[in-house]
Amino acid sequence: MKKGEIYEGTTEKVLFPNKGIVRVETEDGIEKCTVKNVLPGQRIAFRVIKKRHGDCEGLCLKVIEKAANEKEEPNCPHYGKCGGCTYHSLSYEDQAEIKKNQVLDLLRPVLGDIGDDTEIFEGLKASPNIFEYKNKMEFSFGDICKGGDLALGLHKRGSFYDVVPVPGCRIVCEDIRKVVTAVYDECVRQKLNYYHKMSHEGLLRHLVIRRSEKANELLVMLVTTSQTEFDIEAIANELQSLRLDGKIAGFLHCVNDSLADNVQADELKVIFGRDYFTEELLGLKFKVTPFSFFQTNSSGAEVLYDIVRSFSLKGALEKEKKLPVIYDLYSGTGTIAQLLAPVAKKVIGVEIVEEAVEAAKNNASLNGLSNCEFIAGDVLKVLDEIEEKPDFIILDPPRDGIHPKALPKLLSYGVKNMIYISCKPTSLARDLPAFLEAGYRVRKLAMVDMFPWTANVETVCLLSNRKPDTKVRIDVE
Repeated sequence: MKKGEIYEGTTEKVLFPNKGIVRVETEDGIEKCTVKNVLPGQRIAFRVIKKRHGDCEGLCLKVIEKAANEKEEPNCPHYGKCGGCTYHSLSYEDQAEIKKNQVLDLLRPVLGDIGDDTEIFEGLKASPNIFEYKNKMEFSFGDICKGGDLALGLHKRGSFYDVVPVPGCRIVCEDIRKVVTAVYDECVRQKLNYYHKMSHEGLLRHLVIRRSEKANELLVMLVTTSQTEFDIEAIANELQSLRLDGKIAGFLHCVNDSLADNVQADELKVIFGRDYFTEELLGLKFKVTPFSFFQTNSSGAEVLYDIVRSFSLKGALEKEKKLPVIYDLYSGTGTIAQLLAPVAKKVIGVEIVEEAVEAAKNNASLNGLSNCEFIAGDVLKVLDEIEEKPDFIILDPPRDGIHPKALPKLLSYGVKNMIYISCKPTSLARDLPAFLEAGYRVRKLAMVDMFPWTANVETVCLLSNRKPDTKVRIDVE
């Protein structure tokens, strides 16, 4: 195959997160190319866009023949255009099976032959809600095509600039869809323009909506620059006039004049209501603000945290004669720490985002927990400053996994058990060999489909030390 040429082939399988392996019959024999955003069994036409050291990457141009298990009509009317979801043309069971096998394929070179018939693997747990489950969505203002009319939606698949309106999005609830439509219509009525990422001119940037599943409340935040005055009260009036199944807890205006395309606040003003709502998970209450880190699938989070709690009982507390000191590293807003606090002597959470740490402290107070301590800082540095040594460690790192220099420090504690929660299985597969070399084994493994129809999945591992009560001698320099 040659760069720039167009070929046809059949997708053999899809590797995490969305890399299809396409089999092509050429004059030189069978060749393979990696093509994103395709499904197993599809016959496609693609253009080779990169070829280096024998590896070939392609861009899908057209699906010539659907896979045998694809639906005639996808679940979502925006599927294929919007970049948010990957598997809407499959059944829920089929998309879950793909994700489960992707993770197992990544872990087998590290853990050996694991699967549904092995004792350590507890399977992939489904999200209780497979539609309308997302409790936070960041919608972008832009245009559908260069120079086009104002649009409010999600980024087009494969594009950093183009925006696709998604009035029928299936992973958010009807109330959120109504809010998006109302804000968009009023912005069009006022003839407001959007912020151009290249020229750094314009007003409208994002619309961020969060939802409390238990209280059925919305927190709506409009993100703009300070470049143009506009009638935000008119937008507020439109929102307050909506007939919703739930209610709007608060409407906020966030001013962001930074050049970066992320949501941050130079100034934050409450237009009406309040700047938070309360969500409940497994009997605990959590105050959620516009910038709080919180799992984006509330009912799915309960499944995830219930597994963590179950693995903890099998690990940290099993046959223990005393309550353990637990480290909750990369603790976010302290959800896991607070779930384990009732069965711990003390839980110490470490999180680099200061606002998340303050939220964790407030939530612990809200839940009447006095044995939780939360520290703001980088795990790599903070570990050297904590005097109390752990009996058990929870790890829930960001997508890039654990910092390579932090791994030896963690292993040097020699605790009997650890739990590793991963939102990116490639990072987990990269980090696990260090644990195995230090004497740990994967005792339990489970997955949670926290993000149905997307390419993402959560994985939970219970790691047990083969030689408990002995410190691992590792150079921590």
